[in-house]
Amino acid sequence: MTTYVYEIIPAKADEKLRYVEIKQGMKDAPLTKHPETGEAIRRVIFGGYGALSKGSDNGSSSGCGPSCGCH
Repeated sequence: MTTYVYEIIPAKADEKLRYVEIKQGMKDAPLTKHPETGEAIRRVIFGGYGALSKGSDNGSSSGCGPSCGCH
């Protein structure tokens, strides 16, 4: 089971966004209603974080460095 983040769609324009985490199978279709409250929801896709920069190459293929023992 995977945990997905869902956004509760506000009923009124002045309501703040709320988020919930719901466990589902990876092949399950995205939910459209909160399973407990019946409120309208939509699945939120968050991107990862990465940074690219020009600079010196320390010879490592990963960001962990030579002291971690994985190379």
